[in-house]
Amino acid sequence: MATSPDIVLLAPDRHTRVPLRAQLIEDGLDVIATETWPAMRAHLRPGAKPRLAIVDLHGLENPDEVLDGLRVMMKPEKVLLIGALGSVASRDLEGTGFRVLPRPVSIDEVVAGARSAIGSRATERKPLP
Repeated sequence: MATSPDIVLLAPDRHTRVPLRAQLIEDGLDVIATETWPAMRAHLRPGAKPRLAIVDLHGLENPDEVLDGLRVMMKPEKVLLIGALGSVASRDLEGTGFRVLPRPVSIDEVVAGARSAIGSRATERKPLP
């Protein structure tokens, strides 16, 4: 049985997704990065939940659907949203219980937010031969 990753990252824009995933991995976290909600949802199934879900709301086709799904599948404190002004016009993100980092935000700030959400323990990594 495969273990769950520390983090599942949803970021539609590859220019956000790729460097953020790389930095989280560099920090010793096991990360699966996706660009669509259906791909992320597949990693949030019961018995295989990550310790944290990070979602960049910028560029999502249907952010309300994603937020509704996350509300059902994850505890709010285990979700870190990267918000953009106007990206979710119909919701007040502050009232959702999710952790929210407003844009503009640096990769280091997202990594710090992730560490805060999951604690300091990272997945143990095997040393290089």
